[in-house]
Amino acid sequence: MPRRVKHRKVMRGRMSGLAKGGFTVAFGDYGLATQEPAWITSRQIEAARRAMTRSVKRGGKIWIRVFPDKPATKKPAETRMGSGKGSPEWWVANVKPGRVMFELAGVPEPVAREAMRRAIHKLPMKCRFVKREVGDV
Repeated sequence: MPRRVKHRKVMRGRMSGLAKGGFTVAFGDYGLATQEPAWITSRQIEAARRAMTRSVKRGGKIWIRVFPDKPATKKPAETRMGSGKGSPEWWVANVKPGRVMFELAGVPEPVAREAMRRAIHKLPMKCRFVKREVGDV
């Protein structure tokens, strides 16, 4: 979660359209790109990171390219309609299709594929394994 925010609650917003930025593998050799729009919670990001780290046996380097900077609110259970917006419960990152969320370097491709496969199981949307393009530096 962020250290401080300007507004405690934010509007839900739209999830339509493709990612405006962050859709290329920039740091590592392999990446994990989304294929559907979704909210990813900070806990899901951490679970995916742990799965990848364990899979590569603490080898290689992992980059996390999404940050949960949006507070998601929830009303208490058994509350009647009305009486305002609920209190912030968790933090989410709004990702759109094409966004590269995780990157990995320093391991062979089969190891990277397996690590990404394990991370995909922790995430709430369809993702795909992507490689750095030949022309990228």
